[in-house]
Amino acid sequence: MNPSLDLLLIPIAYLIGSISFAVVVSKCMNLPDPHSYGSGNPGATNILRTGNKLAAALTFLGDALKGYVAVMLARVWLGDQSLTGAFGSWVLCGVALAVFLGHLFPVFRGFNGGKGVATACGILFGVNAILGVATLSTWVIVAVFLRYSSLAALASAIFGPIHFTFLFGFQPMGIVLLAISVLLIWRHRSNIQNLLNGTESRIGSKKSKA
Repeated sequence: MNPSLDLLLIPIAYLIGSISFAVVVSKCMNLPDPHSYGSGNPGATNILRTGNKLAAALTFLGDALKGYVAVMLARVWLGDQSLTGAFGSWVLCGVALAVFLGHLFPVFRGFNGGKGVATACGILFGVNAILGVATLSTWVIVAVFLRYSSLAALASAIFGPIHFTFLFGFQPMGIVLLAISVLLIWRHRSNIQNLLNGTESRIGSKKSKA
């Protein structure tokens, strides 16, 4: 492959990540703009506060698929199925980070995006299915038993890079996943404060308009 063409995968991944499925689903299903209620976050958990479970599920699926599709397209293009190979591996790392940054700072929405939980999940599944299942299982266990989506996301952010290192050892992608985890935790800083204060809303609860 032409290295110059390979690098184009990174801005393409960013543009894919910039598609806000919370906004798309809300418009298609005649729901309020997700920025206008609850936490104001364009994500599945906030969409769930409308009481529309289908809309929340479609939002999560769409945001996860864009992470998965961006990584898988890069892997197919680069022929990089084993996460090895110097240049290809670093381009793949760039794609993973770019699609995540696209979700956090979407060019189509004035760089005002979501927190990245679903997109990070899709990225992990794109990197390796076992890695995705292990990290998603962490989210599900915490969410089911404690009913805090934010706490489940934080636990997954911590364990995601650990799962990767356990499966693959020290690889460039592990550094990127660590960076994604740090960004995800940073985006949840208000949730962390709410958890400490005991004011964080549980899954399924509704909030008044922000």
